[in-house]
Amino acid sequence: MSFDERGGASVLRHSGSEGRRAASLFGFADSFGFSAAGTALSETDGADGRGLPARAVALGLVVPVALFALWWVAAEFSAIPDYLLPSPAQVVNAGIELAQAGLLGTYIAISLQRVFIGFAIGTSIGLALGALVGLSRTASLLLSSTLGAIRAVPSLAWVPLLTIYLGIYETPKITLIAIGAAFPVFTTVAGALRHVDPYLVEAGRAFGLSRGRLLTTVQLPAVVPSIVSGLRLALAQAWLFLVAAELIASSMGLGFLLTDSQNNGRMDRIYLAILLLAILGKTTDALIGLVEKALLRRWG
Repeated sequence: MSFDERGGASVLRHSGSEGRRAASLFGFADSFGFSAAGTALSETDGADGRGLPARAVALGLVVPVALFALWWVAAEFSAIPDYLLPSPAQVVNAGIELAQAGLLGTYIAISLQRVFIGFAIGTSIGLALGALVGLSRTASLLLSSTLGAIRAVPSLAWVPLLTIYLGIYETPKITLIAIGAAFPVFTTVAGALRHVDPYLVEAGRAFGLSRGRLLTTVQLPAVVPSIVSGLRLALAQAWLFLVAAELIASSMGLGFLLTDSQNNGRMDRIYLAILLLAILGKTTDALIGLVEKALLRRWG
């Protein structure tokens, strides 16, 4: 469903002689104990790793549970007034109140829509620019300093400019999120492509791969870990830029809920918005983790 304020990994298939060359190249790399991504092959690859997820989940819950307990004790048994530190029960009640009014689900949905669209656009641009700058010295000399200067501009500095040029509806909000998401991917991909193992590149050329096939078959798979790191940073940046984006004449979204609650003195709703942003950010980051596993199974 699409909202507006006005109302895994793909498998690369080869065909013919090019596919056989690519397969031979991967075999060549594997024969030396390395994957085509340039990482050492583990003897335990493919192990089921039973017991690890449960232990990881248990350890991951230790700090959140401790923080929740500390919050509950401080809110219930200290002299801190409710208007400064609402209790967990008050925050839950604030969420129930918004849900009964039909607002909470809409706020979450429209924020997710903005983040996903802006993230998709921004990472696509960042990947293209990163590949260009990472593979071409001329492009690096032409673009690196300019892109570095643009990256240094704070998110709020774009708000008045985007509002004047693009209006007050969805376009400026998504554009701002895309700006935030593009640069982490650009930086990590450009840096990683400059350091791809030259022996793998030479092997690809020896197998007769064209420049485009060399990029998609050897160079991009070689920087899969860096791409995933860039995607994770980009997603975190997209959520950060969301709040700034929803300052642009918004009447819906979690960023709007945050700023509107501040103006109305609703500390319980401020805590609710922060918790929802944290949960959604972590959940979407976990989705990137699934993409990482699929990519590493294919190219790792």
